[in-house]
Amino acid sequence: MGLAFLSRTSMHATLGAGPGDRSAMDGPTRDGGGDPVGRAHADKMGDMDIDLGADVVTLTQQLVDISSVSHEEQEIADAVEAALRGLPHLVVTRRGHTIVARTELGRGERVVIAGHLDTVPLNDNLPSRLEGGVLHGLGSCDMKGGDAVMLKLAADVPEPNRDLTFVFYEAEEVDSVHNGLRKLTESDPHLLEADFAILMEPSNAAVEAGCQGTMRVDVRTTGERCHSARSWRGVNAIHLAGPVLARLNDYVAREPEIDGLIYHEGLNATGIRGGVAGNVIPDECVVEVNFRFAPDRSEADAEAFVRDFFEGYDVTVTDIAAGAMPGLDRPAAKQFLEVVGGEVAPKFGWTDVAQFTKLGIPAVNFGPGDPMFAHKQDEHVPIEHIERCERLLKDWLA
Repeated sequence: MGLAFLSRTSMHATLGAGPGDRSAMDGPTRDGGGDPVGRAHADKMGDMDIDLGADVVTLTQQLVDISSVSHEEQEIADAVEAALRGLPHLVVTRRGHTIVARTELGRGERVVIAGHLDTVPLNDNLPSRLEGGVLHGLGSCDMKGGDAVMLKLAADVPEPNRDLTFVFYEAEEVDSVHNGLRKLTESDPHLLEADFAILMEPSNAAVEAGCQGTMRVDVRTTGERCHSARSWRGVNAIHLAGPVLARLNDYVAREPEIDGLIYHEGLNATGIRGGVAGNVIPDECVVEVNFRFAPDRSEADAEAFVRDFFEGYDVTVTDIAAGAMPGLDRPAAKQFLEVVGGEVAPKFGWTDVAQFTKLGIPAVNFGPGDPMFAHKQDEHVPIEHIERCERLLKDWLA
């Protein structure tokens, strides 16, 4: 099935008169950030509209068929922005290719629902195809099925029981310096203020709460270089790394309970490098170690643990990202879990829910698709997952 786009006129008819007018799009009152959209940009957005009146599966297919490899999200961001600006109950703000749409109903709680618009590079997996209850195509699982659910909520639930903030962001699949959600936490944290957050990352349409933090360090041993024929004249740094590996082999993982969930930490060597030449005793060896830590540890706590664990060795932190607390004790989270049902699992990997931790917002992962198929050539999402996520979220918010 190819793209099914509406003209500006037909979108206007589908969603009701008024909000689709150019004058509404051009005016500064339609932008929560006070930066009015110029007429040239608004005209460009009109070139490609998304049919918010379509069912959620068709809408997913429309999004999949808009190629949006990281750093090339303008086309899809323009289409999403134009569709959202056609909804009179939302205040829309754009930062780069990240779109934020908020209700302002004065509810007692606010929930952020977020999803990224970009995909990994194409792998002969566009256009999309629908076969036997499964939608195939680049981004179908990670995570345009979730984006489609967000758009349907934005269009079909104009008066939710909680205020909502929808965030469609750019550049999640590349280095974090480009991540649109991370940029918002720094440039416009007020746009993300909330009591609870849901990231629509693929999780088999079930709840995975919070996420663990991740840290990478280099543990370095230093010896003395010499000719291998006279090895006793030097000190072999690779041999000195043996006790480092022994410590890792003896490591006993911590398994803390947080909000009734058991997280399982991990400390593992993921690489080792050293050696100069086949006839030279090496004077340096580096063991690359990855620490996956539970969200009750801060970045500082995690670093202190690792440095203490490798006491006596030169330790260099090369990368670190905090985890995210699940916050299942919050009222919004409790009701969400009651509606969704099923068993809640802890998230052992790292996801962008951790971005909300910086702002003190508990978060969960809840989206259609099996994450095992993300980034694969045969990326796909079961239709049942998309429809289930839409139904449960509407039940929770309506």
